[in-house]
Amino acid sequence: MKILITGAKGFIGKNLVSHLRNIQEGKDKTYTLDPNFEILECDIDTDAAILEQYSQEADFIYNLAGINRPEKESEFMEGNYDFASDLLDLLQKYQNTCPIMLSSSAQASLDNPYGRSKKAGEDLLFQYANKTGAKVMVYRFPNVFGKWCRPNYNSAIATFCNNIANDLDISISDRNYKMTLIYIDDLVKELIFALQGKENREGNFCAVPIVHHKTLGEIADLLYSFKDSRNDLSVANMNDPFAKKLYSTYLSYLPCDKFSYLLKMNVDPRGSFTEMLKSKDRGQVSVNISKPGIVKGNHWHHSKNEKFLVVSGKGVIRFRKIDEEKVYEYFVSGDQLEVVDIPVGYTHNIENLAATDMVTVMWVNEPFDPEFPDTFYLEV
Repeated sequence: MKILITGAKGFIGKNLVSHLRNIQEGKDKTYTLDPNFEILECDIDTDAAILEQYSQEADFIYNLAGINRPEKESEFMEGNYDFASDLLDLLQKYQNTCPIMLSSSAQASLDNPYGRSKKAGEDLLFQYANKTGAKVMVYRFPNVFGKWCRPNYNSAIATFCNNIANDLDISISDRNYKMTLIYIDDLVKELIFALQGKENREGNFCAVPIVHHKTLGEIADLLYSFKDSRNDLSVANMNDPFAKKLYSTYLSYLPCDKFSYLLKMNVDPRGSFTEMLKSKDRGQVSVNISKPGIVKGNHWHHSKNEKFLVVSGKGVIRFRKIDEEKVYEYFVSGDQLEVVDIPVGYTHNIENLAATDMVTVMWVNEPFDPEFPDTFYLEV
């Protein structure tokens, strides 16, 4: 099978090609798609003779080519109608009635130059289908967001992500303006389903089934919270599908020299204790480093509970129920990763038994609250 993708270097095209390449190379097995296919990439710089050859050979066409920010208004029709017309003429020349997917826009229902050009492209494709019997799939995409989207062009989210990640201001005229959004990976998944004949149809059109509705204010607040998370160590609510997708998008706009950030290490002669992540509903993760022979802990909790994981070095974790004398010992080592639960009502400590530093990853079910620490000193 030969798959022609026009606009292959654009935002949607680039993501689609990368997904198809993973399937083709056997790296992505989430789709029941035969990997024995060829991708024919076409973009604005593709020679006309190459496009003609591809039009003759193609078994499926993704027409993602289009114009949305031209220098002249006339270029709307040139990019969104004339190109589609030329492509269909080539298909008819070679009597190629393969299925065609068209990337249109939600603005096709609006009376503006861009919307009119998109509507004209849609009508042209529907007329072609009626004339030739070819299967056509027209998608009216709303705002699309995700990695590789060009900032300061036609995507508010791409611009917001880029500016906030790079310490630049953003401009919002109406925080309550609600956007209809689809995530690039959801879009690509639907396009691959369409390739398999499993497109999601809604009347005469096709649509990505997963849609998000968010105000500009909500989007901006989330993005600023992602930026602040490096200081307050907070983690976004990954149970919220939109927040999860937006966070992935935001990270893709980080400057290449700012992927890392320092943490505050609380250092004393015993070693160090460093908080890494905090979540109101998932607790806190920290890294504890103990010097040789050092004992840390000797306290207990009413409700707070923890998990210890020694990832380097050797040690022992001791427990004693607060009203008993018997001590329980768990010997731990970075050579065999083993999580130890710290139950409530047991005083506990951890001792480094090696001649080198011992590193322990610690999780606690709630972020530390200095007003209600729920931590009481008691020797094991």
